[in-house]
Amino acid sequence: AVPGSSGEARVRYRISGENDWRSSGWAVVDPEQDFTRQFSLSGLEASTDYELRVEARQIGGEPIGSVLSGRFRTAPPPDEPARVVFAATTGQAYPDQDAPGGGYKMYPAILELEPDFFVHTGDILYYDQWAKTLELARWGWARMFSLPTNFEFHRVVPSYFMKDDHDTLSNDSWPSMVSEFMGEFTFAQGQAVFLEQVPMGASTYRTVRWGQDLQIWMVENRDFRSANTDPDGPEKTMWGAEQKAWFMNSVEASDATFRVLISPTPVLGPYNEGEIDNHTNRDGFYHEGEEIREFLASQDNMIVICGDRHYQYVIEDAETGLREYATGPVSDAHARGWRNDDVRPEHRYLNVVGGFVAVTAERRDGTPTLQVRHYNVDGEILNEDIRVLQ
Repeated sequence: AVPGSSGEARVRYRISGENDWRSSGWAVVDPEQDFTRQFSLSGLEASTDYELRVEARQIGGEPIGSVLSGRFRTAPPPDEPARVVFAATTGQAYPDQDAPGGGYKMYPAILELEPDFFVHTGDILYYDQWAKTLELARWGWARMFSLPTNFEFHRVVPSYFMKDDHDTLSNDSWPSMVSEFMGEFTFAQGQAVFLEQVPMGASTYRTVRWGQDLQIWMVENRDFRSANTDPDGPEKTMWGAEQKAWFMNSVEASDATFRVLISPTPVLGPYNEGEIDNHTNRDGFYHEGEEIREFLASQDNMIVICGDRHYQYVIEDAETGLREYATGPVSDAHARGWRNDDVRPEHRYLNVVGGFVAVTAERRDGTPTLQVRHYNVDGEILNEDIRVLQ
């Protein structure tokens, strides 16, 4: 592990191929937040490729001590039909690496698709076995994102991060939960560490528009939830009233051709008996789940992508036709929790395997289409759905 140190950093950026750099200006890293610093870039042009340089030095000193280069492409404007590709995954455990030299084979496989952006749906790393203190939790982020595959991927692919239970405290955790197993580490510390370690705006739930044909919603499933053990009913919530109202209002206000809810945990199911950390089982958050499912079913051209499950599936609701796509975990070694021979009527695809989901929104012969594919860790297509504007 390499500890942080005092210093200052800046971000320089320019449209690819241009001569002049714009700069954020120098800012001191924060020793109270693991020596991190986040920068907000403004005035970017839509549908444009940018080069990026992160520079660091001693406070007020010269010369520059280190430089990191990267790149990104901005989103198309809401009135522009554009081909947009993104990928999503879940379940990334440090012991389950599968790439030679360290890391995960999945990341180079995603790069082959030239994605516009990436979404990690949560369980980015697992605190349960080692994060007994705040310092150890921060160490976990450092070692995960120093892995060669992860480091190279995030240098060139814009990414959105969502947190789940293992990124906050421990398995199936909620705000009022106290875990003696986790030592000194607390739920509130987990919330704070997440915000310091990943880029984030004003809220951990947000929506992003990518051109005329695609809008995604990323919801927060930990911060506002009732205790899992509370009896189910109208008052029990995973999303909280404010977030739920925001979600439904913003979905109804959207004129995007295709709309995608990305959830850290499942919305449709089915799942093993006794699990109460989801919207699908009767003793969990089923009442709120019914409310959400009824709303989603009332919306045209909307799908759900979920994380949390250690296997891939496509589930279709028999009554409404609403579909949910589980991404599967980052590596095969992390795949488990179901059996390939236990195919239920709801399953349109089922595979206990690692990999990712990739979504492509584009116009085919002038018709808006949404292609959803499951891939294995080597980038081979395992399943494909193509949805056409209804």
